[in-house]
Amino acid sequence: MNANLFALFESRFPADRSACCIETHDGLYYTWDDLDRATAKLANLLTALKLPAGARVAVQVEKSPEALFLYLATLRAGYVYLPLNTAYQEAEIDYFVGNAEPAVVVCSSSNFGWVSKVAFAHNTAHVFTLDDNRTGSLLQRAAAQPDTFETVPRADDDLAAILYTSGTTGRSKGAMLTHRNLASNALTLNEYWGWRSDDVLLHMLPIFHVHGLFVASHGALLAGAKMIWAPRLDMGQILKFIPRCTVMMGVPTYYVRMVQESRFDKELCKNMRLFVSGSAPLLLETFDAFRERTGHTILERYGMSETVMLVSNPYDTALGDRIGGTVGMPLPGVSVRVMDGEGNACQPGVIGNVEVKGPNVFKGYWRMPEKTAEEFTADGWFKTGDVGRFGGAIVSQAGERKVPDDYLTIVGRSKDLIISGGYNVYPKEIESFIDEMPGVVESAVIGVPHADFGEAVVAVVVRKPGADIDEANMIGTLKSRIANFKVPKRVHVVDELPRNTMGKVQKNVLRQQFATL
Repeated sequence: MNANLFALFESRFPADRSACCIETHDGLYYTWDDLDRATAKLANLLTALKLPAGARVAVQVEKSPEALFLYLATLRAGYVYLPLNTAYQEAEIDYFVGNAEPAVVVCSSSNFGWVSKVAFAHNTAHVFTLDDNRTGSLLQRAAAQPDTFETVPRADDDLAAILYTSGTTGRSKGAMLTHRNLASNALTLNEYWGWRSDDVLLHMLPIFHVHGLFVASHGALLAGAKMIWAPRLDMGQILKFIPRCTVMMGVPTYYVRMVQESRFDKELCKNMRLFVSGSAPLLLETFDAFRERTGHTILERYGMSETVMLVSNPYDTALGDRIGGTVGMPLPGVSVRVMDGEGNACQPGVIGNVEVKGPNVFKGYWRMPEKTAEEFTADGWFKTGDVGRFGGAIVSQAGERKVPDDYLTIVGRSKDLIISGGYNVYPKEIESFIDEMPGVVESAVIGVPHADFGEAVVAVVVRKPGADIDEANMIGTLKSRIANFKVPKRVHVVDELPRNTMGKVQKNVLRQQFATL
C-alpha cells in the first residue's frame, strides 16, 4: 500500500472532479481536476530536475492556491516540503537553507535577488519564483510538463515535511514529520471534528504553519470539501463569506476582532457548524463574548509543530462540553500525561510537565540526534516543554468552574516558569486573574532578575481604550486573591504585546525589555 499522504487525499477526492475545490477571495475557481493537473505538472517538473532521494523543497512565498499545490506536488513526487515564514529575513533564511540544504528553493519574485544569493551560497541547485498572482518562473517551467503523474510510493516512516520551530530560545530546530504522522492526525481530526463532504472551510490562516497548512487544509482535502481561500484575516471578507461557510479556523486575534464587529451576529453565522481556535491561548472573555454574540461555542485545541494536534475539546457534545480555558481531552490514539520533576504522574489539579506519545509524534529534529534524545523520556514520551494540569478548576468573574479530570489545561511553557524566592510561579494562573479585571484587554506575566528573590514577578498589561489602570489598586486586588509570592512586584501598561506571526505573545521580547527593572 502506498503510504504517500497525497495518495490518501486523492482517494478521498469527490467523484465529481469538476466541483469547486478552492474559491479565492477575488472570485477564482479551482476544481478538483485543476488541483490534480496542477500538482501533476509541478510534480513532473520536480522529477525532471533529477533531485536526490529525500530532497528538500524550501518555500517562502505569499499564500495562494498555487502555493498549496506546490506543497501537494512535493508530497506527490516523494520529496520533503519545508515551509518558511514569510516574515523571515536574510540572516534567518541563511540559517534554514544552510541547515536543511534544500535542493530547490522557491521564493517571491521581490525577494529573488537576496534569496538566490543565499541559496547558491549553500549549493542549492534550483531557485524558482512564485507570486500570489499566478506568475513566476516555477509556473512558467511547469506549464510545459504533462498534466498526469503517478504518485510516488512512500513508506509510513518516510519524511513528508520539516517544520522549523520558532526559535525563541536559541537556534530553531527542524521537526521531521513523516507521512504517517500527518496522515494519522488528519484521519483522527476528520472523524473527531465531524468533517463532511458538504462542508465549506473559510481558510484565512497562513500556510507556512501547522494550523493553516496541515490542520485546516488537510481537513478539507480529506473530506473532499470546498475551501474559500483568503490571503489573511479581513473582516470585510469574513462578513461576505461566513454565510456560505460551515467551518472556520483561526488564532485568538481573529475571534477578538470578530466580536468587536457589530455586524457579526447569530444570523450571519446560521450556517456555521464549527469555529476552531488554536496556536495561542484564547481569553475566557473572548470565549464567552463569542458564544453570547453568535450562539456558537469555540472549540479550543492544542498541538505543536512536532506533533500536529494532540488534544481537543469535543465537537460531539455527547463526549462532553467545550470548556473555555481548557484545551480538552487527548485525541483518540494519542496519549498525554502530566509529570512532576521526579518522573511521577501528577494527580488531577496538580501542575506538571506535559508529555505525549502517539503516531502523530514527529521522527526527531533534523540533524540534531542529541537534541532529539534529550527531548524524549527513557520510556519514549516526547517532552512538549509545556506545563499544564488535568482537572482542577477554571476561575473567572463568573465564579469557579470545576474541570473534568480528563480535560487538559495548559498553564504555560516550562521556560516561562518563574522561580521567585524558591517558589514556582506559573504565569498563566496570574494572567487569568488579571485578564478578568475591569479595563484589561490582556496581560503577560514574566520574571525579571531580582537581587533578593532571584526573579521578581512582573505583569505587562494592555488596557481597554479610555480605561484607567492603577498599579497599586491592581496589586492590592491580586493580594486579596492569590498567594503573596505570586503577586507582581510591578505592573506596566503597554499599548500592545509583542507577538509572532501566529499570534503567540513573545515573552522573550518582554523579558529583554524589562530585564533592567
